[in-house]
Amino acid sequence: MRTYFIYLIKAEFADYFYGRESRFFQLFAGSHSANGNLQEIIHKQIDYITEPLPYLDLHKLFSQAVQNQQIYIKGKVYCMGRGKDKGGAELAIEEDWLQLNAWGSFESETIFFEALRKFRGHFFAVDIENERYGWVKPVKERKYI
Repeated sequence: MRTYFIYLIKAEFADYFYGRESRFFQLFAGSHSANGNLQEIIHKQIDYITEPLPYLDLHKLFSQAVQNQQIYIKGKVYCMGRGKDKGGAELAIEEDWLQLNAWGSFESETIFFEALRKFRGHFFAVDIENERYGWVKPVKERKYI
């Protein structure tokens, strides 16, 4: 199973750290492995670079996918797929991040990532266990003439 933690990064930090995403990965991975005072410091750093999630807007976004019958709701979790054996994904909207659990082929989480790409903001996804990370919608580089 793949577990992604998806954070909404403030625009100023997303622009500055574009191309240096490994720094974000180190920070988010450190938040899961650190203990004591270090964990508290890392959580403060994460709070500083991330924005609170627009909870209602995200629910509207995923409810449109529910109406298109791509996704269904099970309790407070948005789901895609029908069985644990075949493949699927579940997305939970937490207070400060989204948690996406996926199993089976990589197509199972694609519907959620595609929906988030259409949404405004700079979402950064981190799969700590498999050391995978990146922008859900890549930040465009500014070209100066």
